[in-house]
Amino acid sequence: MAEFDYNASAELFGTRKRAPRRQPLGYKRFTHAAQAIRFAMEETSAELLAGACLEVDEQRFNSDGIRRLYESAKYPLTRRSG
Repeated sequence: MAEFDYNASAELFGTRKRAPRRQPLGYKRFTHAAQAIRFAMEETSAELLAGACLEVDEQRFNSDGIRRLYESAKYPLTRRSG
C-alpha cells in the first residue's frame, strides 16, 4: 500500500442499518483525512463505527482500517486520552 496522506480530503460513510436510539452516521465530508479518522474514532459509537467506510484518494478503509490509521505512529493529531 502507498504512503497514506492524512492531509487528503476524505469521505466517511455510515452503515445502512440503523442503531436503535442512535443517530445514524450517514455521510460526512472532511477537508483532511486525519479529521475524519478522529471523528470516526472519538465521536462515533463502536456500534456505528463497525459499519463505517472511509474513502481517501479512491482507497476505502473499513472500521479495522480506520483504527489502524488512527493508531499509527504517523497519525498527525493528538489522540483523546483514556
